[in-house]
Amino acid sequence: MNDPGVPIIAVVDDDESVRESLAGLAESVGYEAALFASAEEFLQSARDCDSLACLILDVRLPGTSGVDLYSQLPQKLRSIPTIFITAHADAEMNNWAAKPGVIAVLYKPFQPEVLLQAVRKAILQSRD
Repeated sequence: MNDPGVPIIAVVDDDESVRESLAGLAESVGYEAALFASAEEFLQSARDCDSLACLILDVRLPGTSGVDLYSQLPQKLRSIPTIFITAHADAEMNNWAAKPGVIAVLYKPFQPEVLLQAVRKAILQSRD
């Protein structure tokens, strides 16, 4: 793990099956996945992770929401290209799609290829 040439995709979702599924998808195309069950867990673990290429962030999390987490990211994590995922259609989320650093807002269930396209875009952006 942690091959410097392999992009690391962080997945923050309280649903273990979603985390595992997204990790499997990322790993199937050669990426590494770092999994977090909450915003708090991500913040505790990711502070030292300068090598994150992409953040996949569930909007509705227990405790700190995904939107709140994104708004409160420490300075060094703000440059991580972010993909929001949610099962709840919300007009406000469409506004988030236009924010700097947000690659996409995807509504569950989404096609794996749609997510992978967003991840590839995020990785390209993180390398700029």
